[in-house]
Amino acid sequence: MEVVETLIKPFLFVHECKLHSIRMKRIGSSTFAAFRFRIKPRTTMKKIQLNDIHEGLGAKMLEFAGFNMPIQYRGVKEEHMAVREGVGIFDVSHMGEFVLTGPGALDLIQKVTSNDASVLEIGKVQYSCLPNGKGGIVDDLLVYHTREGEYVLVVNASNIKKDWDWIKSHATEDVKMEDVSDRMSLFAVQGPKATKVLQNLTDADLGAMPYYTCMYTPFADCPMVLISTTGYTGAGGFEVYVPNTFAESVWHRIMEVGREEGIVPIGLAARDTLRLEMGFCLYGNDIDDTTSPIEAGLGWITKFTKDFIDKDLLQKQKTEGTDRKLVGFEMMERGIPRHGYEITDMNGKVIGHVTSGTQSPILNKGIGMGYVKSEFCKKGTEIGIAIRDKEIKAIVVRPPFITQGS
Repeated sequence: MEVVETLIKPFLFVHECKLHSIRMKRIGSSTFAAFRFRIKPRTTMKKIQLNDIHEGLGAKMLEFAGFNMPIQYRGVKEEHMAVREGVGIFDVSHMGEFVLTGPGALDLIQKVTSNDASVLEIGKVQYSCLPNGKGGIVDDLLVYHTREGEYVLVVNASNIKKDWDWIKSHATEDVKMEDVSDRMSLFAVQGPKATKVLQNLTDADLGAMPYYTCMYTPFADCPMVLISTTGYTGAGGFEVYVPNTFAESVWHRIMEVGREEGIVPIGLAARDTLRLEMGFCLYGNDIDDTTSPIEAGLGWITKFTKDFIDKDLLQKQKTEGTDRKLVGFEMMERGIPRHGYEITDMNGKVIGHVTSGTQSPILNKGIGMGYVKSEFCKKGTEIGIAIRDKEIKAIVVRPPFITQGS
C-alpha cells in the first residue's frame, strides 16, 4: 500500500527518491543575432543534468538564463524543419517548476495570475501570466492542475528566483510551496511524429490526450513522469518532466525509439525561430515588467471574472485602450528584423521597436513582432524597419505567421 500511495503522489516520489545521482565554440554572430546572450565565465553558469551528453553530441553551447545550454547541433534551419516535418527533442531542463499544495493553493494562484485557474479540472493545463502590481508582467507561465490539491507552475529559467519570491510574498499559511527546479529535467518532444515515437515508451494513450492536458504515468525506465501536450513550437508534441536520476536513461530511450522516425536533438536557436513563426511571446523580448498583458495581446489570458493583482488597472486598459500594442509583421522586401531595431511609419518617423525577429524557414522571409503606437496596429498597415540605416518595408499581420502544424 505504501508503494501505491507513493506513486499516486508522483512529485513527492520523484523528489524524495534517494537513487544515486547520474554523473553527469565558436559561434557565428549572425546565426544568433536574435538572442541576447550574456557570456559569463563558465564557473558562474549552472549545468543541466545532461550537459555532457549535449557536448558529446557536438552541440554549440552558450550561456542562456544562467545555464550552459545547447544552442544548435547541425544548424538552425535543418533543426527547425526537422520539428516542422518530423520530430525533434529539446532539452529545456533550465525551466523552473514549483509545486503548490494545500487548501489555499488555488486561491493563491487565482490572486497572482491573470487567467482563471478555477476552470482547470485535474489533468488540464493553462497558459497565464503574473501581473507585477504596476501593470507589467513578472513572468508568463504554465499552470498544471496535476491532481487533487496539487498544482505545478512552470516558469522561465531567467525568472525562477524572481517568480518564487513574488508568489511566496502573497502566500498564506495554508499553502505549501516547493521549488523542485533543480531536481527535474524537461524534454520537449515536438513535431507531427512525436506521438508515434513516445507511444513506444508508455502504456498511456498519448493520442487520446487533448491539447494542453497532462497526466502522471510510468514512462520508459522511469516509474513516474509528468507528461503534457504542451510545447513552444506549434508543431504538436509533448513535454516530459523527469526526475534527474532518470534523465539520462529517458533521453537515451527516446532517442533509441525515435531513430526510425529520424528524431534529432534541437537547440534553443531553432526553438526561437519555431516559436516566432507561431507568434508566441518570449519573456525578456516581447513581454517584461514594463509591458502589460493587454498591450501584448494577451487579453485572452486576462480574465476579469475573478479578483487578481492589477485587475482594475488592466480592466481600464481593456476598456479605454492603450497607447501601444504588440503587432506581428512580415517583411515586404529583403531584410531580417532583429530585436531593438526601430519601427517607422512611411514618413520615417519612429513609432516603435522590434522585440523579436528572424528569417522564417517556412516562409523564407523576414518576420517579427514589436510594439507600435496603437494607430498603426491595424492588419495591413505598411510600416518600415530600420535595418543598416535603411527603412525596409514591412506590413502588419496577425500572428501566427504560419498555419499551426505546418
